[in-house]
Amino acid sequence: MLRAIIVDDEPKAIQSLSWELSNFDKDIEIINTFTEADKAIKHINESSIDCLFLDIEMPTMDGFQLLEKLNKRDFAVVITTAYNEYAIKALKNEAIDYLLKPIDTDDLEATINRIKNHNNKNNSNEKFEKILSSFTQKFNRRKITINTDGKLIFLDQSEILFVESDGNYCSIHTTLNKKIVVTKKLKEINELLPDEHFFRIHNSFVINLNKIKEFLKSDGYVILEDNHKIPVSRQRKSDFLEKF
Repeated sequence: MLRAIIVDDEPKAIQSLSWELSNFDKDIEIINTFTEADKAIKHINESSIDCLFLDIEMPTMDGFQLLEKLNKRDFAVVITTAYNEYAIKALKNEAIDYLLKPIDTDDLEATINRIKNHNNKNNSNEKFEKILSSFTQKFNRRKITINTDGKLIFLDQSEILFVESDGNYCSIHTTLNKKIVVTKKLKEINELLPDEHFFRIHNSFVINLNKIKEFLKSDGYVILEDNHKIPVSRQRKSDFLEKF
């Protein structure tokens, strides 16, 4: 049974989609609905769900802005809207499907099947990734496991210069002048890295402490190898200095 949440500023749209989904009561359960984006964000961040049916055109915050504020994206997202021009943007935001209002029953059935396939595949990949990650942590503590572009990268910690946040994505900058983009938030990447060698110096940056060349106290920046200049957050400055 798929656990779903519906977010739409129009109560009639929620009622209509709920009625359509009732035809698939053995496949999907609506655990909550929201007309206000802020309340939806709080609930989604605190809940375990399988899919989110999300309207785009909402008054205080559109659907894409809502996605950026989520702490996790381990569920399928289905965009629901009356406007065709959002299709490409929906795909870029990793929506599993796109439903045009008024929603057609056949289209909805196809979407539910996509959600099932997506979740089954993700569950298998997640189990496999956890096994490999556990293996590398146990037998090779110098490496971390990164899942990106359909493959697993076993990255040596000493190769990492810094990690930069970009909303729901992160860019890992390495000593080999490579940039690895992953669909994880900075907090998740930071949890993979040992505290004795890495420090979250700013809301948007985690740095490798062993790669620091200079600290510009008056400017509030560190200079890393390859002359990368990274800002030091005022709130984190004292904790950073304690590392030395």
